Amino acid sequence: YKKSARIVGDVIGKYHPHGDTSVYDALVRMAQSFSLRAPLVDGQGNFGSIDGDNAAAMRYTEARMTRIAEEVLRDLDKDTVNFVPNYDDTMKEPSVLPTR
Repeated sequence: YKKSARIVGDVIGKYHPHGDTSVYDALVRMAQSFSLRAPLVDGQGNFGSIDGDNAAAMRYTEARMTRIAEEVLRDLDKDTVNFVPNYDDTMKEPSVLPTR
């Protein structure tokens, strides 16, 4: 597991420089078994409840990818999708994910 704040910081720095709230909200939703049929994030800590309770602050939670998320990314290095420059043209990111 990695601290959610670290994950959010990496995403903002590399791919999405528009604030941490939207990134953390997406991470939380992907960890909630009541929000997705197959959660893509394995969360540790308080990620909210079906009753509408909010998740804890990102500094108190940790996350890692689930096995199904790893499967989604499995063929990423096999030239199956196009890569495009990120927002500041320092890295490449996939235009879509190569799911099966």
